[in-house]
Amino acid sequence: MAEVKVYYDQVGNTLTVWFGNPQDEYISEETGDEVILMKDRNGQVIGFEKLNYTIPSTANLKISFETATA
Repeated sequence: MAEVKVYYDQVGNTLTVWFGNPQDEYISEETGDEVILMKDRNGQVIGFEKLNYTIPSTANLKISFETATA
């Protein structure tokens, strides 16, 4: 079973999502759309961070996940 970790930093306005082990982060790469990809030593994306992400204080945050297999 896969584990996904989601962190919202209200002060820094960032949303960080890990679907790999955060301790395996080796390098980060900015995509240009205020998204930073975190990668392991093999170049596999193990997480991402969305900069300037805000949730309206009146919003009810709901997160859903979908699994795709090849």
